[in-house]
Amino acid sequence: MLLACLALGGGVIPDSAVAQPRAVPAKGYRDWKVVAGGQDSVRYSALAQIDRSNVGRLQPAWTYDTGDGFAGSEMQCNPIVVDGILYATSPKLRVFALDAATGGLNWSFSPPEAKGAAPGKSRNRGLSYWAKGADARIYFAHRQYLYALDARTGKSIATFGKDGRVDLRVGLGRDPETLSVGANSPAIVYKDLLIVGSIVSEALPSAPGDIRAYDARTGKLRWSFHTIPHPGERGYETWPKDAWGYIGGANNWSGMSLDEKRGLVFVPTGSAAFDFYGGNRVGDNLYANTLLALRADTGKRVWHFQAVRHDVVDRDLPAPPSLVTVKRGGRLVDAVAQITKSAHVFVLDRKTGKPLFPMEERKIRPSDVPGEVLAPSQPLPLAPPPFARQFFTDDLITDRTPEARKDVQSRLASLRRGGPFEPPSLAGSILFPGMDGGGEWGGAAFDPETGLLYVNANEMAWLVRLVERAQKPGPAGGRSMYLALCANCHREDLKGNPPEFPTLVDVTKRRTAAQISDIVLKGNGRMPGFTFLTPDVVTTVVKYITSGEDEAVREGAMANAPTQLKYGIDGYNKFLDRDGYPAVKPPWGTLSAISLDEGKIAWQVPLGEIPELVARGLRNTGSENYGGPVV
Repeated sequence: MLLACLALGGGVIPDSAVAQPRAVPAKGYRDWKVVAGGQDSVRYSALAQIDRSNVGRLQPAWTYDTGDGFAGSEMQCNPIVVDGILYATSPKLRVFALDAATGGLNWSFSPPEAKGAAPGKSRNRGLSYWAKGADARIYFAHRQYLYALDARTGKSIATFGKDGRVDLRVGLGRDPETLSVGANSPAIVYKDLLIVGSIVSEALPSAPGDIRAYDARTGKLRWSFHTIPHPGERGYETWPKDAWGYIGGANNWSGMSLDEKRGLVFVPTGSAAFDFYGGNRVGDNLYANTLLALRADTGKRVWHFQAVRHDVVDRDLPAPPSLVTVKRGGRLVDAVAQITKSAHVFVLDRKTGKPLFPMEERKIRPSDVPGEVLAPSQPLPLAPPPFARQFFTDDLITDRTPEARKDVQSRLASLRRGGPFEPPSLAGSILFPGMDGGGEWGGAAFDPETGLLYVNANEMAWLVRLVERAQKPGPAGGRSMYLALCANCHREDLKGNPPEFPTLVDVTKRRTAAQISDIVLKGNGRMPGFTFLTPDVVTTVVKYITSGEDEAVREGAMANAPTQLKYGIDGYNKFLDRDGYPAVKPPWGTLSAISLDEGKIAWQVPLGEIPELVARGLRNTGSENYGGPVV
């Protein structure tokens, strides 16, 4: 995996014609000490040397090869640069520091628990930097541990937590040894606090998604906010009375934003576990799928806005909100702009959380799945309009070839179609935009000079089909355990949905049985660790995965297993045509500029192309796209 730095290859940089600014960018927009450019998550730089007239002349200035690439590896880290040093992580989550001018390596750090482990998609989207006097630190998470490193040497700081790290499984009110908890987005730094979210399992068992603040020096827990309310807390009545003890999720995996002047941290949360069936969590499920405004020093709630009630279609809020200014009545108002997977932008007053554009309550089709009770409606903004299409209507069926169109038409006949909140069904439902959005984890960028919000988006339909997972009478076996724990992602036939959910067919050609067992217990990338399983149960499940042998589990071996839900899904499946291209007409990916002053889309263009289709004369299709824009 290569990290590259680009520089202009000669020529004079011309003066650029600059429109009269609506707001003068602060000098803080001239560095990149925080992921997303700053605590406000607007991904904006006031630096002006690179513009449209010279970007085509950019040439590599240096490259750094991490040496950590492997089959299926990826890098999602947004590097930060502090005092001329670039900090980032490799595909194997090795932290490294480079001279930003030359690419020369200053130091690197590998977490002790990573040594000897099988490589896997352990994602990290950035690091946090904190300094007081001569004490400068880099913070990052690997698996369940939050580390503090000396920013100058890369050495672990032993006085932070226990032996230089904090175990994120501790302090959640449940047995830490049974939990799978990590963090793939960087902590927010406020004074001497690290405010941390988490990534947890999206199926039961799952840890609760508490928002926590740790002392930046010692690692001591300073405050915690329960996103699944405990008895007596606001929102407790929106869950079953004992849900706080067994439901998980409602976590912040996507990162946060900070208004340092007001001392407010803005926290978008994801759905509650399980993502696609909520018969065991009847109610609106506050604070899942919610934008929270908390006091950064205490964790006390100031306001909240729940974007999705009782989510059963995986509509996590996918990115930190952008802290923006919008024109209202001739004056600038501080606001929060939150993008969503359903391709809506909620623009809220930063102080009160009240919407700055009109809203509507969109009625939702009730579920016919036994035990499921949906919210009758969902809140949606009337402006700005959605930045991706909302309904998979017949006129959107692909016409790439007559055969592809006929194939999609024949399969659509048996599937349910509605809007972006069409509930899962046993027959199969179309989710459009799909599970990956709409809006994505890369987030939006905002230009304070023009009031334009830039968002890249996917336009892909997905299939969601519920399947019954009820345990049959008699002792559990390898197959039944696989169906209960693994089939939601890897499917009953073990084929998965690569590359996001890898196939387990012929997995022994890539992993040893010991490595597979280690992944089952400890997790890997999006996959949680099933730490509650006893060694003999792990052996039985791995035996089924690797050989198909359905060995019975000894009686009592599953005593610590969670209560199994009646329904799961048959995998994460994109709706593709017979040739593997999206079932909908292009564009399949877009870049939009949205005026937050007017609540209108200023322009929208296809983003990306498919090389093999370009070779056949089909251009400007757009393509699946991740990451995010920078202004």
